[in-house]
Amino acid sequence: MRPPVTPKERPTPEPTPARDGAPGSSSAGFPETASQSSSPSSSESSSAAHEHVTDLADLSPVRPGRSALAWPGLPLLTALALWAFAVRHTDVSRLDDYGLVTALHPAFWAGLVVLTAGFWFTVRDPRRPGAWAAAYVLGLLVFERATQAVLYPTPLYAWAWKHDAVIDHLLTAGGLQTAEQVGDMAVYDQWPGFFAAQAALVRLLGVESSAMFMAWWPLASSLMLLLPLLLIYRTFTEDRRLIWTAVWLFYVANWVGQDYFSPQSVAYALHVGVLAVVLRRFGRSAGRRGRPRQAVWTVVLTLLITAIVISHQLTPGMLAVCLLALCLSRRYRDWVPVVTTVVIFLAWCLTAALPFLSAAMPDMIRSVGDIGANVETGYGATPTGTGAIATSWAARLLSGSVLLLAAAGVLRQRVLRHRARPLLLIAAAPLPMFAASSYGSEMIFRVLLFMLPGAAFFAAAGILPKVRTLAAAEAAEAAEAAEATARAGYGRRPAPARGGRGRAGTWVPLAALLGGTLAFVPAYSGKDRINYFPPQEVALVRQLFGQAPPGSLVVAANRNYPLAYDSYGSVGHYWFLDDARSHVDRIVRDPAATLAADMAGVERSARAYFLLTQGQLANSEMNGQLTGAQLDRVRDAVAASPRFRLVAENGAGWLYELRQTGGAER
Repeated sequence: MRPPVTPKERPTPEPTPARDGAPGSSSAGFPETASQSSSPSSSESSSAAHEHVTDLADLSPVRPGRSALAWPGLPLLTALALWAFAVRHTDVSRLDDYGLVTALHPAFWAGLVVLTAGFWFTVRDPRRPGAWAAAYVLGLLVFERATQAVLYPTPLYAWAWKHDAVIDHLLTAGGLQTAEQVGDMAVYDQWPGFFAAQAALVRLLGVESSAMFMAWWPLASSLMLLLPLLLIYRTFTEDRRLIWTAVWLFYVANWVGQDYFSPQSVAYALHVGVLAVVLRRFGRSAGRRGRPRQAVWTVVLTLLITAIVISHQLTPGMLAVCLLALCLSRRYRDWVPVVTTVVIFLAWCLTAALPFLSAAMPDMIRSVGDIGANVETGYGATPTGTGAIATSWAARLLSGSVLLLAAAGVLRQRVLRHRARPLLLIAAAPLPMFAASSYGSEMIFRVLLFMLPGAAFFAAAGILPKVRTLAAAEAAEAAEAAEATARAGYGRRPAPARGGRGRAGTWVPLAALLGGTLAFVPAYSGKDRINYFPPQEVALVRQLFGQAPPGSLVVAANRNYPLAYDSYGSVGHYWFLDDARSHVDRIVRDPAATLAADMAGVERSARAYFLLTQGQLANSEMNGQLTGAQLDRVRDAVAASPRFRLVAENGAGWLYELRQTGGAER
C-alpha cells in the first residue's frame, strides 16, 4: 500500500499568504491561486489544475541503512577521484576527428556514470538534504566545464580569442571607435557592455589580458545560471526531485557552446535572471505587495535589461518574445517588463547601434522567412569525416531526446501542464525566431538554447512519476485502504506495493539521465580538434603580430587560429576560404601566383604574410572546405616559390612573407 502522505508532502488545502519570493504562492509552492491561473479546456482539467498537489510520491522507497547520512558523499567523492585520475592521464597533444571523446582516459567515463547514478539515488530520496543535490550538480559542472580548462594549456575557440583582441584594443585605444577607424570590427564598439566590463576586470586583476582567465569562463558562466534556474523552477514546485532533475537536464542539454568567453554567455545568464524576476515578482499578484516594493523590482529589471541590450544583439529580441508570450497567461499579464525591454532595445538601436543596423538592415530584411538558411549545407557548412558526422548526430539526438521528453512531460503531467503553463509559453516563444533570421546559420542553435529552461523542466517531469492533486492522492489512499481491508477480511496478505512500477520508476529515469549525460561529451567536446590551439600555434601567431608593421596584411586559409584578430586596428586580415568558390579554385590551381597577386597591394613600409596553421587545417577538413591534401599542395607551392620566404615554422604551422623586391618571379 502507498505510504501515507506526510504533512510535509500534503499541504493544507486552505490558501496561505504568499511566501516572500514566490508571487501568490500557495503552501505547495505554486505561484497562483485558482482564480488567477488560466482556465483549462474542461472542468475536470480545471479542477485538477487548481487543486493543491502532492510531491512526487510514486517513487519506490529507499531502504534505510546505517550509512543513511554518509552514503550520498561516497559516489560523489568516487566520481571526482576518477575525474582527477582521468585528467592526469589524458593526452591532448594528438586529437583525432572525435576530439576529446577518444582522448579521454576511460576513468572519466566511469566517473561520469558513478556521478549520474549517485545523483539519481540521492535526489530521489526525500530524506536527503537538498545540499547533496546541489553538490552533485556542481560535480557535473566540474566534469562538463572544468575538464577542458584543466586539460588544455591554452584557451579554446577562435571566437574567444577574437573577443580577447576586442578587449585588448579597447584598452589600447582608450575608447570606442567607428567603422572608419576599425572597419567591420566597429560592431563590437556599438555593443560594448561585455567588453567594457572585461576590460575593467583585466585592469582590476592586474593581468596582461583576458586570455589569462578566459579558459575558465565556461565554468563561471554556467555557475551564473544556477541561481536564476532554481528561482524559476521553485516558482512552480517545491519538490526538489523535479527541481534538481530539471537543473541537471538543463546543463546536460546545454551543449550549444554559448558559455564560452563571449557577450552571449553573460547576456543569456541575465536573460534567465530577468525571467526569474518576472515570474516571481510580476504578474497579477504583484499589486497586492504594494507599489514601493514593485518599484524596486522594476528598477532591478530595468538594470538587467539595459545590461543585456548594450552587450548583445540577439538576446533582447529573444527576451522580448518570451515576455510577450508570458502575457498570454492571465496570471502574468503585466506589460511593464515587455514595454521596458522594447523601449530600451529600440532606444539603443536608434542611437549607438544605428551605424551597424543601417548597413545591415537590407540583408536582415531579405533573410526574414529564409528558414532554409538555418539548415543549409554545402561548401564550408557540411560536417566531413566520421568524427564530425558522429559529433553532429550526438548533438541532434541529445536535443531531440530532451524535446521529446519535454513533450512527454506536457502530455503526462496534467497538473504541471496548467500550473507551469508560463514555463511552457517561455519554451515555445523562441520558435518564431527561427523564421526571422538565419543569424549566420546559427539561429537553430539559439532557438534551442532559449527554449531550454522551460524544456528541461518538462523533460524532468517526463521521466518522473505523475504529479497528483491532493484529492486524487486521498482517493488513491482510500482505494488502497479498502483493498487492504478486503484482503484482510478474506485472510489474504496485502499485495506488495508497486513492485514493477517501483523498479521502472527507478531505472528508466536513471537510464535517461545517464544517456543524456554521456551524450553531452561528444556534443560539446567532439570538435576540439578544431577548437584547440596548442602552445606552438599560439607562439607562432604571437611572433607574427610581434613583428608585423602597421598597415600589414595577414592572409590565411580561414580565421580558425588564435589571435586571428590581434592588432585589427592596424593590421588587415584576408581569409581566402571565405571568398567566392571560383577564387578558391584559382588558388588551388595556381597557389603561389594567385596568393602573391592577392597580397601585392600592401605598401612598401608594411609587410604581407601567409599563415597556415594546424587549426586552419582542422577546420577546413572537418567543415567541408578544402581537404588536407589540397592545403598541403597550397603550402608546398608557396614554399617552393621565390616570391615568398619562410619567416618561422614549428610543429603547429608555417609563416611566410611575400618578398617585395629581388625575389619575385617574372
